[in-house]
Amino acid sequence: MDFTPESGSITMFSTEWCGYCKRLKKQLDAQGIGYQEINIEEVPGTAELVEQLNSGNRTVPTVLFPDGSAATNPSAAEVKERLGV
Repeated sequence: MDFTPESGSITMFSTEWCGYCKRLKKQLDAQGIGYQEINIEEVPGTAELVEQLNSGNRTVPTVLFPDGSAATNPSAAEVKERLGV
């Protein structure tokens, strides 16, 4: 399954209990940056994908950008900069 987001938005892999995920979502909402949230505890195969992106670590939030690159626990400013918005 391809989770690569459309231009101008991100895919955020998260969990329900992740405080860093909640903080990033709040910041993205405040800045009007679009995202699709994927809960790695509910969507089969996504926990393994996050591990692949993070050298074997199941770290959230992991963000996937339209160019296929990823970032672990980025700031909203970094997301905005990498999206060019």
